[in-house]
Amino acid sequence: MNDSTAGAPAATPFRTGFVAIVGRPNVGKSTLLNRLIGQKISIVSSKAQTTRHRVTGIRSDAAAQFVFVDTPGFQTQHRNALNRSMNRTVTQVLKDVDLVFLVVEAGRFGEDDRKVVEVLPADARVVLVINKVDRLEDKRRLLPFIQEMSAVYPFAEIVPLSAERGTNVDELVRAATPLLPEGSPMFGEDEITDRSERFLASEFLREKLFRLLGDELPYGMAVEIEKFEVEGRLRRIHAAVIVDKPGHKGIVIGKGGERLKRIASEARVELEKLFDGKVFLEVWVKVKSGWADDERALKSLGYE
Repeated sequence: MNDSTAGAPAATPFRTGFVAIVGRPNVGKSTLLNRLIGQKISIVSSKAQTTRHRVTGIRSDAAAQFVFVDTPGFQTQHRNALNRSMNRTVTQVLKDVDLVFLVVEAGRFGEDDRKVVEVLPADARVVLVINKVDRLEDKRRLLPFIQEMSAVYPFAEIVPLSAERGTNVDELVRAATPLLPEGSPMFGEDEITDRSERFLASEFLREKLFRLLGDELPYGMAVEIEKFEVEGRLRRIHAAVIVDKPGHKGIVIGKGGERLKRIASEARVELEKLFDGKVFLEVWVKVKSGWADDERALKSLGYE
């Protein structure tokens, strides 16, 4: 009896796992996450501390399902309760994942980057992602930088890329896929995040605050969604911007309320794209002095 399958290559097993995206602030972690899953779910800004929570993004293809966890930038400059919470998030995520993407900036590896390497678990499988290669003026510096980084940690792979432009991101996925454990998908193939719409609304509004306040951005600022209602394809969202000092309230509101109106308007437009429906967004400003150093206040705002 002939066996038509004899000698045929074994099917490649499907792989699935959790992948932490870590690095110092402003190396492009959120931009990389958005590029990897093909849609914006993690907010992006040139300001440090834009990402304060762990944000999960899901990428599924024929070979694997990646469950990415975008973490806050590891904080070394500030030591209040908010920063301690953000650093706890980073270290906890690193204990719970199957693979780590350590993101650094092409041509730059400083003390802040080294401190992130120091918190990597001893048995972690780590892919070094060298981001922003498009901004490296002298491309001849890239190879020596790769060699320099090879001595820092026993990386499983080293992949240079540009998350902003999408250059070489597919190569990152190709290199990382065999490093994931074999297993069945944990999420549906159309799912891109496990975060709630309520959470995403707060994050998108916070991004607009970061972008439109610029250098006037108050350090102690957060967003609290006080009401989130869904009526068919309409979402009614009531949000409070939390600031630390009374003087910060006027900065956010702006002259005649124009700045706050623009912040709310731009956030609403992006949320309508994200939710594929109409959004009614009402935003106001509240003062909660000392919230960033108050463990109870942080818990109420969703920090761990």
